[in-house]
Amino acid sequence: MLQSAGDLTDDDLEAAYAYPSEGSWSRLNFVASLDGATADGTGRSDGLSAPGDRRVFALLRSLADVIVVGAGTARAEAYAPVRPGEVDTALRHRLGLAPLPPLAVVSSSLDLPDELLSGDDGAAPTLVITCEGAPAAALADMRQRAELLVCGTDRVDHREAREQLAGRGLRRILTEGGPVLAGAMFAADVLDELCLTLSPQVLAGDAHRLATGPTIDPAPRLQLGHVLADHDHLLLRYTRAETS
Repeated sequence: MLQSAGDLTDDDLEAAYAYPSEGSWSRLNFVASLDGATADGTGRSDGLSAPGDRRVFALLRSLADVIVVGAGTARAEAYAPVRPGEVDTALRHRLGLAPLPPLAVVSSSLDLPDELLSGDDGAAPTLVITCEGAPAAALADMRQRAELLVCGTDRVDHREAREQLAGRGLRRILTEGGPVLAGAMFAADVLDELCLTLSPQVLAGDAHRLATGPTIDPAPRLQLGHVLADHDHLLLRYTRAETS
């Protein structure tokens, strides 16, 4: 029988989305329409969401050590560093986590808005993940403005990025997009889990799918962990078959 997300207590949801107790674990969270669009007509994901999805979104952030996002999505969705009041601080304290999870923004160009790098108002300082091939002047400037993780030569090496994050004690990794980053991370085989909310809309148009980029061969195989209903939305959790 399909379980309603609204019937689950906060403790139930925490148990359903708990990270493994040991090792690094990388989770991707997305909302998409029934035909695969990850943004509505405004270019944002807000119109696809629902209360149950937003509840899980907040929980996943509260459980994470770090939130990874692509620079394009960070600009389109007006991302800013996580501030007090945006996560469940009592839950984080109980789990022994830092008060706030930092953003880790992936960018090869290092063309990032100032508001992404601001650590004021008690926000967690932003990390920047880039590669050696980033513009030299931008690299030098960014070293003065944020903690920089240089991973790979001509493009970001997502395996190395995961290792560097884990080396900083950031082993509970939550990625929030976008599609180009998701495609690259699936291709690099660094994702252990996909949390996907299906919105009951058909948008057509030319919106990106959940993952874009070159065809992945062999295609990653996922297995279903759970399905929760939020009225007409479905909250799906998949894990890699070989790690489940």
